[in-house]
Amino acid sequence: MKLIILLIVAYLLGALPSGIWVGKLFFNKDITKLGSGNMGTTNTFRELGKTAGAVVMILDILKGTIATLLPAFFNISHVSPIIFGLFAVLGHTFSVFAHFKGGKAVATSAGMLLAIHPILFLCAFAFEIIFTYLTSMVSLASMISFPLITILILMDGDYWLGLIGIILTVFIFVRHRSNITRIKNGNENLVPFGLVYKRRNK
Repeated sequence: MKLIILLIVAYLLGALPSGIWVGKLFFNKDITKLGSGNMGTTNTFRELGKTAGAVVMILDILKGTIATLLPAFFNISHVSPIIFGLFAVLGHTFSVFAHFKGGKAVATSAGMLLAIHPILFLCAFAFEIIFTYLTSMVSLASMISFPLITILILMDGDYWLGLIGIILTVFIFVRHRSNITRIKNGNENLVPFGLVYKRRNK
């Protein structure tokens, strides 16, 4: 019973709609009605500014981290903490507080990685920054970073976490279907940062 309750708690942690709350509390705006309509970090950053985007990113990362650490907090050793992290990812993506809509799971997945392997989290964060700078597209940076981190995990010999990385990579690509179409058509939304943005706004 304790395990079931904690898995529900992990889901509910992930489901907390950080972007919606930040938008409504501090800007009196509904982020789901702005830009792409996504309640995650990228849309918040574009529509509400850098500070709001940074706050939402930190909160979404923490959701994944805290959920993944739940078994350590409550002395559960017979279930992998990754399972708890995955429930948080599902909560973030299909939030009960947002009519089962949500973000694209990038930040919450990163939070799960932070709890399990902080060094790889730092690598993932570095990849995201580098590829966002090169492309000015957070979506493309995420779709490049996830496979790279999964490769690093497999090279490290952690095949269970590597399998989860493969699953999450596929999931991230599925969640970014509309972004992939826009990238192919050359009209993907850019963040006001990086080489491509600078080139287009010369």
